[in-house]
Parts: sequence; structure tokens; C-alpha cells
Amino acid sequence: MTYGDLRMTDIGARGRALSILVDGEALLAYEGESLAAALIASGRRFTRWTARTGEPRGYFCGMGVCQDCLVTADGSPNVRACMVPVRDGLRVEIQRGLGDWGVAQ
Repeated sequence: MTYGDLRMTDIGARGRALSILVDGEALLAYEGESLAAALIASGRRFTRWTARTGEPRGYFCGMGVCQDCLVTADGSPNVRACMVPVRDGLRVEIQRGLGDWGVAQ
């Protein structure tokens, strides 16, 4: 589902425009943003599904303490989206359960 860009406007200069891939979909991000900020700006409100009950989890503390914003980034599971700066070509997957602990590519 696409929501458009929910970023604030008229804030002055932004970093360089980047492209990240989220569940196979190209997404606009800006240098200097956290992955969580880019996901929120795109309208994505959750980052994982819990292992036990399958419920969605999203952003809570925004400072790397709570672990609710875990995603799989570049093949590594359990990455805190609020702590990762975006970079061009970053591959992100919404995490299902505990994540796939296979070898990162």
C-alpha cells in the first residue's frame, strides 16, 4: 500500500536523495535520515510481526532501547530501524517472527 510522502515540507535543506528497497519496492529516502524515519515518511507504520501471536509492531521509543522496530536489513535480522542511517541501495524486509538467521548476503 502506498501512502505518498509524509515528510514535513518547507524545512530547509535535505540530504541527497537515495533509493532503498523495502520488501521489493523502491522507496525514496534522504541522506541523514534513519531507516525508521524513511519508513514512517512512506506511510509504513509497522516493521515486524511478532513470533508468538503474529501481531504487528512498529515504532515506540525511537532511540534504540525497546526493539519494537526490528527489521531485516541487507539480510541481517533484528536490526533496529531507528538506529540505522539509510544508504543508497539498502535492502530492507519487514521481519516475520524472530527473523531468518541464515547467512547474510
